[in-house]
Amino acid sequence: MHGGTQAGWLLMALCAASGAYCLLRARTGTRQERRTARSEALMGFGMAAMAVPAAVLSPPDWAWAVYAALFGAAAVRALRPALRGGHHLHHLVGSLAMVYMAVAMAPAMTGGGGGHAGHGAAGAGGIPLLTGALLVYYICYVLGSAGRLLPVTAAAPTGGAPRSGAPGAGLGGYDAEGFRGGGAHGRPEIATACRLTMGIGMFAMLLTL
Repeated sequence: MHGGTQAGWLLMALCAASGAYCLLRARTGTRQERRTARSEALMGFGMAAMAVPAAVLSPPDWAWAVYAALFGAAAVRALRPALRGGHHLHHLVGSLAMVYMAVAMAPAMTGGGGGHAGHGAAGAGGIPLLTGALLVYYICYVLGSAGRLLPVTAAAPTGGAPRSGAPGAGLGGYDAEGFRGGGAHGRPEIATACRLTMGIGMFAMLLTL
C-alpha cells in the first residue's frame, strides 16, 4: 500500500479477519451461500495480501500477474450469476477492481523497479476516470452497507413477527444476498459488517492509484 505502515497493517488485519469469517460461513448454508462465502473469502485474503506495507514486504514482479490471473478467473466465474443482479453483480465488480489494481500496481505498468515497485508505485498506473468511477461505486456500497447495520426504532408488527428492517435483513427477512438466515450462525449483521469492512478497504486501496 502507498501509505503509512500502521494503516497498511490495520487494513491487512481487517481484510484477513473478514476473509477468515467468510471461510467459516462457507462451511454451512445452501450451495449458493457457500459459493458466495468462498468468493468473499478470496476477496478478503487477496486484499489482505495487497495491503501488506511495501516497507515491510515488497512482492516479486510476478505476483501482480498472479493476482490479475486469479481475480480474472474469479470475474469469469462470477459473470453468469451476475446477470441476475444483486450481490452477484457486486462480486463481479470487486473481482474486476482487483484485476485493475493488480495491473495498475505492476512494475511494468508503473515504470517502477526494485523493492519499491508494486504497492508504492501504484500512482502512475491508474486510469483517473476508471478509478473515480470505482471510488464512487464503493462509497455508495459502503454507505448502503452501513445503513443496513443501523438499528430500527420502529415497533415490531402485531404478533411479534421479525422486523423487516432489522440489521442485515431485507424484504421478507432475507439478507442482502437474498438468502434467509444471513450466513453462518444466523448472524446476518456480522456478514454485512464483513462486507462493509472489505468495501472500505477497497475504497482505501483505490485511493492509492
